[in-house]
Formats: sequence, structure tokens, C-alpha cells
Amino acid sequence: MCRNIKTLANFEPPATDDEVRASALQFVRKLSGTTRPSRVNEQVFERAVDEVTAAARSLLASLQTNAAPRDRAEEARKAQERSRKRFA
Repeated sequence: MCRNIKTLANFEPPATDDEVRASALQFVRKLSGTTRPSRVNEQVFERAVDEVTAAARSLLASLQTNAAPRDRAEEARKAQERSRKRFA
């Protein structure tokens, strides 16, 4: 779906409110097909982002796992390595 939406579950430190909202914004942009809504649709767009953000926060708080939390720095390093190999 959206390449910009990152996995936010099971990280140490946990996802911030800004990260959850950014993912919700990307999701709503993808669904609506626009990055910036018209003035007429601005309120509906923002309400959708707020609702998706709330749903995402609820989901992240409810998920249970037996796996150890992933380290953000290590995951970023792995992503950079994959990118280097892909675009080399």
C-alpha cells in the first residue's frame, strides 16, 4: 500500500503520537487520493485523520506479543543497508 507508512508496533522506545498521526495522515491521503484537500473537504479530511489516529493508538495499545521489542536504531541501520543494496 503506502511505502511511507512505517511499522509502529513493538518498538523500544514506543511510537510517538507524532509518528502515529503521520501514519494516519498518509493512510487518509492514500484513501482520498489527495495530499491536500480542498477547503470544502478540509474538515472532513482532518476528522478522518483524527479518527484513524485514535484507532491506530487503540490498536497499538491493545496488541500483545511475546517477541522482544525491536530497537529503532538497529531497524534504521538495516533499512539503510537494504537501500544501499537496492540502489547500488
